[in-house]
Amino acid sequence: MKGNHIHLDEALKIISKDRDRTNIMRKYEQRAIAYLVQYVPPYISSNMLTGIGLVGNLILGLSFILGAYFSPYFLLIGIFGSILNWYGDSLDGRLAFYRKKPRKWYGFCLDITIDLIGITAIGVGFIVYLGKEWGLIGYSFIVMYAMAMIITLLRYKVTDKYSIDSGLLGPTEVRIVICLALILEVIFNGTFLYFAIISTSVLLFSNIKDVFSLLKLADSRDNQEHEEANKRI
Repeated sequence: MKGNHIHLDEALKIISKDRDRTNIMRKYEQRAIAYLVQYVPPYISSNMLTGIGLVGNLILGLSFILGAYFSPYFLLIGIFGSILNWYGDSLDGRLAFYRKKPRKWYGFCLDITIDLIGITAIGVGFIVYLGKEWGLIGYSFIVMYAMAMIITLLRYKVTDKYSIDSGLLGPTEVRIVICLALILEVIFNGTFLYFAIISTSVLLFSNIKDVFSLLKLADSRDNQEHEEANKRI
């Protein structure tokens, strides 16, 4: 140990002990988080990081509005917003664990609320950028993303396990795809519409699959509880 910093593997165990990740980038992302939490200034709290994450999403949403009214080059500001969101959203809860000050339920409620506000801001940006003709796609994106969040909460209720990933895809992969879409839109103006349609469609089919999977898990838990109740009779 050197000063307030510890070995990276030890920090990794601390920040990962309450959560199993399944996303493609998990190995590199978790090590990056384990490194970064050790260098967060003492005056920055987990709540402040949550706020930073929200600011990142607001910047991303704003970049679409500026891109619609002024120049597509403003979309590149959204890349900075995505990076800022990753930093705040990924480190807030992990910092609390690293500092041994976790607030499981408070942090859980705050994160979900702030995430919903952030994704709504991005969705509004989608609607403005796509215009009246395709604004429904932006609205559908908000609905599908909100549905994905609800499914995550229901899965947590049914299984008692909280996961922010859907298979190999997690928030980090989504941010990377959005950043690539922004770059492509600047280079080939008009391609973002196709990204919006594809991403919304992927969310739709993913949600349908997850709902059926969730119902199966719920049915299994019902049967298990019925069996346990019958044994007590």
